[in-house]
Amino acid sequence: MVVENLDIKKSLYEKIDAVRKQGSIVSSNTSGISINAMAEGRSEDFKEHFLGTHFFNPPRYLKLLEVIPAQDTLPEVVEFMRKFGENRLGKGVVLAKDTPNFVGNRIGTYGLLITLQVMKEKGYSVGEVDSVTGPLIGRPKSATLRTLDVVGLDTFVHVAKNVYDHTTGEEQKVFEVPDYLQKMVDNGWLGAKSGQGFFLKKGKEITELNLETFEYEPLKKLKTPSIEIAKQQKGLAAKVKTLTYAKDRTGELLWSIFAPTLIYSAQLLGEIADDIVAIDNAMKWGFGWAQGPFEIWDAIGVKESVEKMQAEGYEIPAFTKA
Repeated sequence: MVVENLDIKKSLYEKIDAVRKQGSIVSSNTSGISINAMAEGRSEDFKEHFLGTHFFNPPRYLKLLEVIPAQDTLPEVVEFMRKFGENRLGKGVVLAKDTPNFVGNRIGTYGLLITLQVMKEKGYSVGEVDSVTGPLIGRPKSATLRTLDVVGLDTFVHVAKNVYDHTTGEEQKVFEVPDYLQKMVDNGWLGAKSGQGFFLKKGKEITELNLETFEYEPLKKLKTPSIEIAKQQKGLAAKVKTLTYAKDRTGELLWSIFAPTLIYSAQLLGEIADDIVAIDNAMKWGFGWAQGPFEIWDAIGVKESVEKMQAEGYEIPAFTKA
């Protein structure tokens, strides 16, 4: 295993290329470095048998395996890896394109950063955000901020900066690391591995970070009428729709997260993957979402949501308006 550094990886593959057997498959588990860039300068046979195989961590528990062909990878090599991943490893395989952070981390990181922005701009506490972005909407118990603590804030910053360095304009702005998150990393508050991050356990009590004072306070949860109403609904789709359109703090939070994330997922169709099923599966298998972005869109109603998005000035991909 080597560090996520293009030059180091290219140096390693140069050594492998010199001794490998013709026709043998070589792959990288990189989470975001260009597959084509890593293959530059290698022999023709190496290029034809080289691809990305990004296992989501921890691979023992997460189902997603992104298979990323390079421009010279033979179709039969891609198909072999797909079948091997599914049939021998029991993975859910998504064919991704060689773009920054591929599928799962591209959309997942965007959604997380949007959530961090909304939390700060609209004055939600860490605990309030996690109280409604977990099982209530079909996401893991770790929700948003606890997930970042588990992943490691330094790791998340590295992933975000990888997309930032390879994008421009309005998209790039989203991937700019918030000042308070960078301050946490600079402080060494990296999450679970350092003992504190967005949350800190004091004795038996879990406390949350106040982003204004940078002090830890008692954990807070968002309590609104829509949450109680949603709990009475049958099925996740009905719950999510009730919460998303609620005229309260829960609805404001979820709509502010869902709207840009769904639009971004639609904008990337064809760029990061060829179909919406691949994008949905990447988020379900890699991030533990019960619904992928397009399934969420169906749940809240495409026509109703697009009308609301347009009224708020969002630019909507043409195919979502058909």
